[in-house]
Amino acid sequence: MRLRTFMIDLVGLRSVLQLAVAMAVGTSAVTATAADPLPPSMKPYTETIGNTDITFKMLPIPGGEFVMGSPDSEEGRKPDEGPQHTVKIEPFWMGATEVTWDEYDIWSYNLDIQRRQFTGEAPTARDKVADLVARPTKPYTDMTFGMGQKGYPAICMTQHAAKKYCEWLSAKTGHYYRLPTEAEWEYACRAGTTTPYSFGDDVSKLGDYAWYFENSSEKYQQVGQKKPNPWGLFDMHGNVSEWCIDKYDPEFYATFKKGEIPVNPVNIPITEYPRVARGGSWDDDPEVLRSASRIPSSDEWKIQDPNLPKSVWYMTDALQVGFRVVRPLTPPSAEERKARTYDAILPSDARENPNRKVD
Repeated sequence: MRLRTFMIDLVGLRSVLQLAVAMAVGTSAVTATAADPLPPSMKPYTETIGNTDITFKMLPIPGGEFVMGSPDSEEGRKPDEGPQHTVKIEPFWMGATEVTWDEYDIWSYNLDIQRRQFTGEAPTARDKVADLVARPTKPYTDMTFGMGQKGYPAICMTQHAAKKYCEWLSAKTGHYYRLPTEAEWEYACRAGTTTPYSFGDDVSKLGDYAWYFENSSEKYQQVGQKKPNPWGLFDMHGNVSEWCIDKYDPEFYATFKKGEIPVNPVNIPITEYPRVARGGSWDDDPEVLRSASRIPSSDEWKIQDPNLPKSVWYMTDALQVGFRVVRPLTPPSAEERKARTYDAILPSDARENPNRKVD
């Protein structure tokens, strides 16, 4: 395992958007297809987590079509990045940065509940719903592994734990949050570009945009320090890899019919492994940080876990993995959430208690 310094205003005319992207990342990265007009209701916003002073920023991502995967000629390409295929994505907001420990620990350590108990503040209706969401068991070691906490990306959680956090965050804020699909993640990472990286194809510029093996000092770094991509997202390349909803299948791209343009595709996971992470990390080489690169999870990410069965919450050996949240413009119905496993559903092969029923 070993972002242009300004945000581009998203406008309604395709030609203007194409020009803006070209100016931001160079003409070699002009889109083959362009984003749709951004709905007027979609603006950047800052969310505050109730009972705390912790905030995070969400940025609007316009819907549109893009070519997913990498061409055969791309340096560092792997077979699971093809065949290339066109995908349509509906509008959504995405976290400007990866979820930090400042945010994640509120849920994982019950800090919001503890604060209410200390101040005597009565729980709100949202608090009461959020309090019912399952929270992790006590960690068996320092999950930062001494690399830093305040302002640093949360790591070492299972995909199940990341989904549970999203469930809690949705209840806490009243906005529906979830992990991105693999297609949404790549679309947002590319930000209208077709080159290996969102800043172009010159790997010598990678250090301006990403923390990776060569410049990370062998640890993750505080979020948002490097340049953002053309849509204002930080650390899409490097720092920590990011969980997506999807199951990892190296042949998944080949399942789409030629000429078919799937809308918001997702490969529904059933078993615990393998699932998809994207973006590469502080411990990875440049080719892993490419927009099209796919990372499958494995049981080796829990190899030092002392629990038997292994924890459904923690991954002792996934110091390189975190996540960021998305919020779709149109929230899914309860039926769609269940059908697409947007919410946390514990696989039968990943139970902490063999007699426990699946969530």
